[in-house]
Amino acid sequence: MSQELERVYTIPLGKVLISQSQHRAVRAINMIKEFAQHHMKVETIKIDEELSHQIWSRGVRSPPRKIKVRMSKTDEGYVLVSPFTDDVESVATPTKETKKVEDKVEPAKEEAPAKEEAPAKEEAPAKEEAPAKD
Repeated sequence: MSQELERVYTIPLGKVLISQSQHRAVRAINMIKEFAQHHMKVETIKIDEELSHQIWSRGVRSPPRKIKVRMSKTDEGYVLVSPFTDDVESVATPTKETKKVEDKVEPAKEEAPAKEEAPAKEEAPAKEEAPAKD
């Protein structure tokens, strides 16, 4: 297998709260390793430093309830677990939305004066008819 296998998972860490408060972050790291061993079928698991910092960022007592990770199986025979980041799609969508908004705003400005002139002409004959009835 010369190709590297890469998958994205959301790992539930809710059962971490069962353990003692002083051991919750350590238990979360162990749960991530167990999850990776079960799903990637490899015994050797390495956790990226950034993922470790995410788990420990709120302290030992309150790790996150779930975490989205990218697991990649390498040719050396271990699985590297790193945090999932999806920067490519989030950058592309705002530029498209801003163009659509600008396109919609410009035609509305051009149509607005034409609509204002037409109702003014219609109102004038209606006023003339009203005094004739009295």
